[in-house]
Amino acid sequence: MQIERIAAFALGDQGGNPAGVVIGAALPSRADMQRIAREVGYSETAFAARDGDGWQVRYFAPDAEVPFCGHATIALGCALGQRFGAGRYDLHLSQAQISVEAEQGAQGWQAVLTSPPTWSRAMPADMQDALLAHFGLTEADLDPSLPPHLAHGGATHGVFALRSRATLAAMAYDFDAVRALMLAADLTTISLIWRESADVFVCRNAFAVGGVVEDPATGAAAAALGGLLVDLGRGPGRFAIRQGEDMGAPSLIHVTVTGQSGDGVRVAGAARVL
Repeated sequence: MQIERIAAFALGDQGGNPAGVVIGAALPSRADMQRIAREVGYSETAFAARDGDGWQVRYFAPDAEVPFCGHATIALGCALGQRFGAGRYDLHLSQAQISVEAEQGAQGWQAVLTSPPTWSRAMPADMQDALLAHFGLTEADLDPSLPPHLAHGGATHGVFALRSRATLAAMAYDFDAVRALMLAADLTTISLIWRESADVFVCRNAFAVGGVVEDPATGAAAAALGGLLVDLGRGPGRFAIRQGEDMGAPSLIHVTVTGQSGDGVRVAGAARVL
């Protein structure tokens, strides 16, 4: 069994979020996929096998299966492009149907996924209070123009917008307490974001539920953020997310939204083989 290692949302020959990719004639057993993901040690490993005209796909973190992973989908799209050529690939996930498009550019392979449908809602007050305490934050640290929300784009994320870049850079949290809360609430990441401009966000994503302190690039959270911004009134267009800078793995995610609440979100990025 060949395990490919590909960093998605890379900046040239640096950064990006490493993912394992396993493409085979059939998916391994659930126990074997979990074991392989733990041995690979990346935040997610994508497993894919042909399924009619599309591909059956499952994603595993070191500690658990997750319903959707953006960076592993970008990595998978680039791997499929390398093997079978540029184009669109339909993916059958455990809870949704999505697609990924692969193309080869001047600097290598890149891919764009279209996420599952999105939704968002205000974060419950008790969850907000608990997470603020676990991250050592107060309401004074929050950007009032984007209050705490739960946002979904294939997986559910907690989203906190911060007033300052310095507060984002200082992110630290109680790993065990946050992991327990995320498991109880079925959250995939906790996104801390800072709005640099109308079209650029800087982000950090805690992924304690997957056994990983922080993700350097999180496509699923990018899709969820896109859906949330549309729900809050953003019209159609594009914006960028910079992530991984504070952990030495600078990454760039391009997000395109239709402006219609509930629509899937297009998330794009480049990849590099590790």
